[in-house]
Amino acid sequence: FFGVAAKEDCVFDLFFGTDYHSHLGTRRAGMAVYSKEEGYNRAIHNIENAPFRTKFEHDVDEMKGNLGIGCISDTEPQPLIVRSHLGNFAISTVGRINNIDALVKEAFTNGTTHFLEMSGGDINPTELVAALINQKLNLSDINPPELTAALINRRDSIPEGIRYAQSVIDGSMSMLLLTPEGIYAARDRLGRTPVIIGRKKGAYCASFESFAYLNLGYEDCRELGPGEVVFLTPESVETVLPPAEKMKICTFLWVYFGYPSSTYEKMNVEKMRYNCGDMLARRDSVEADSVAGVPDSGTAHAIGYANRSGIPFSRPFIKYTPTWPRSFMPSNQTKRNLIARMKLIPVDTLIRGKRLILIDDSIVR
Repeated sequence: FFGVAAKEDCVFDLFFGTDYHSHLGTRRAGMAVYSKEEGYNRAIHNIENAPFRTKFEHDVDEMKGNLGIGCISDTEPQPLIVRSHLGNFAISTVGRINNIDALVKEAFTNGTTHFLEMSGGDINPTELVAALINQKLNLSDINPPELTAALINRRDSIPEGIRYAQSVIDGSMSMLLLTPEGIYAARDRLGRTPVIIGRKKGAYCASFESFAYLNLGYEDCRELGPGEVVFLTPESVETVLPPAEKMKICTFLWVYFGYPSSTYEKMNVEKMRYNCGDMLARRDSVEADSVAGVPDSGTAHAIGYANRSGIPFSRPFIKYTPTWPRSFMPSNQTKRNLIARMKLIPVDTLIRGKRLILIDDSIVR
């Protein structure tokens, strides 16, 4: 996900900042913005057969706002706009809820009457997170004269709702929550996925990928700690819930998921992959004609291996990127096999009769 709080219109930054996350999702994408004049505006599209920019170019011309959040997802459509006793807000999440069935059952018991069903028949996890946040403040115990004060006091209620949601979720849940006053950015309880803050004159942004805001004129501000919640406005970023000490970041971000130009916990993805290949070569004594990586993310590992071992680097498998997506995304194994076969094109001259060291970052898949 990607979020922007700016003094001026933020739609340009939101559009391109979200687009820079296209490598992390291939099914659904959405953007939600807020302006004092027009309130909330949202657009969600299927991006399975067309890239993000193509699907959202028309929306960008019509959307206006100085606050916005965007998301690219392989599962549920989001951001969602929620109307609740905490006021209206938009929410986008990144994570996994292992105990979703138990939480839905508990939500029904506590008074939630229904959830909207997605096309696959499942409940939207982002909608469930919103319901959990809303449970933190029960207005049935508040007298009508105090109702306005309760809504005004959502600056206290929403962070507590976020903390409650994260405490009952078995798994991982980071989120962006857009209100008329600003954006809450929350990193999951154990820091499995990153949330990074960028800044420039008159604006702050929150991003999953650290590189997503650099070409938009932002500079690095800081990373959120595990479980930390901050509140972004165009003028400031304020910690409303402090970080915890226990960190269990997903190491597969460096190995595979992360984009080469991203940095997590002060370690760049490309450099980490290069180091892995270097260390592989230090422990090996294999004789070969060349070293290659399965593209794209295996390439940096192979370069590190080649430079350390002295064995020449080559590219005997070329990935056809214009049309073939990543092979692990489809739920159907037959389709995954087809994509994996079709997207990699061999260079016969560099393979036949050669001794080849081939480095893949994800052989289990």
